[in-house]
Amino acid sequence: MKKIGILFGQEDTFPQAFVDRVNEKNVKGITAEFLHVEELMQGEGSGYAVIIDRISQDVPFYRSYLKNAALCGTAVINNPFWWSADEKFFNNCLAEHLNVPVPKTVLLPSKDMPTDTSEKSFRNLKFPLDWEKIFKYIGGFPAYMKPHAGGGWKNVYKLESKEDFFKSYGETNQLVMMLQEEIKFDEYFRCYCIGGDQVHIMQYEPRNPHHLRYVIDGEPTSKEMLATVKKQVLALNEGLGYDFNTYEFAVRDGIAYAIDFCNPAPDAELTSVGEKNFEWVVEAAANMAIDRAQRQEEGKDNLTWGSFVRNATVGKAIKQAKASKKAAAKKTSKAKASPKKTTATVAAEAPKVLSAKAKKAAKADLLANIGTASAADKDDLKAIKGVGPKLETILNKLGIFTFVQVSKMKKAEYGLVDALMDAFKGRGERDDWAGQAKQLIKK
Repeated sequence: MKKIGILFGQEDTFPQAFVDRVNEKNVKGITAEFLHVEELMQGEGSGYAVIIDRISQDVPFYRSYLKNAALCGTAVINNPFWWSADEKFFNNCLAEHLNVPVPKTVLLPSKDMPTDTSEKSFRNLKFPLDWEKIFKYIGGFPAYMKPHAGGGWKNVYKLESKEDFFKSYGETNQLVMMLQEEIKFDEYFRCYCIGGDQVHIMQYEPRNPHHLRYVIDGEPTSKEMLATVKKQVLALNEGLGYDFNTYEFAVRDGIAYAIDFCNPAPDAELTSVGEKNFEWVVEAAANMAIDRAQRQEEGKDNLTWGSFVRNATVGKAIKQAKASKKAAAKKTSKAKASPKKTTATVAAEAPKVLSAKAKKAAKADLLANIGTASAADKDDLKAIKGVGPKLETILNKLGIFTFVQVSKMKKAEYGLVDALMDAFKGRGERDDWAGQAKQLIKK
């Protein structure tokens, strides 16, 4: 029996609903419960196939517990190593490289020196900073100041003037803060992203009291804007690698700016998000956890890693935002001039989110290489380790139904599959689907 545990703190409604929903599905070999933490000896497993983490950001003991569990093979959601390393200023920097618009932001050193430091500790830092240069860069006031790491709208200041800035900055003590351009928005969205590919977009009004922020029956939103927001959510999530996160966007003059997207323990309480949103997040989280439990392998790394970390491990550079558009245009031009290179180009250089036209072309290339099949020829692709029910459905939608097709996959074909899927990228090559399929054919 594989156990799914949920680790939580202040929440009342989501944890119980999540556990009930997983168990109601009655999936063979899988059960869910509230996590129980006992004496923690180094290197010993947790006993859980999957752990949903909702509280370790506030409890350092839990964060260390989860890292040990992950080392022993538990699929921890979200990845505790990446969560420990991530922060909001880095998020904005990554968004720049991914061509996702973000407000102009400056990182500020803490007003007071951290404990156990002195002026000697800051001999490399220019201080005072050129405040006028900073104020000009963000476009003046009003502006926002908030911690570079943290959430829950704690220590967030709206600043109306320079005088307001200096007064508020003086109150921040040892916190490292960000000063950020104000985006005067026409629309605002908060979006769940679960499992890397499930996106739920909610109209949101951050200026309202907390319990009234999720908008019910709001003004209609254009399909184009919703598509843009979803595309940007998926691009950011692919870079960051979170299993369960929220992304906030403020729309100004038709441009959706990513405002806040470091929320790996996002609000999911019924009394806050409302019944419709609550139902979606419970169902999506339950399905994601079950899928991860089915794919979990004892003793292996079952964590999700974003493309930023994956690329870094092989020395692949992240393109500068300003250069990436030119590079993309150049690649498109080369692809048209050299049809024979289409498959390799798409596999190696496909953008994070393909257009419908590009997807159609990539799918045609893929099936030309591995052959076509139909549902009538269907093999049980779930027999391939790493392929669960959800991933099998995705592969079937791409026209992949048989072991024979999978056995023909090489680097180029894995790349095409990655380009066509919104999630599970890199899994095919990493788990050697082709090699597994060849063995299954022999059986």
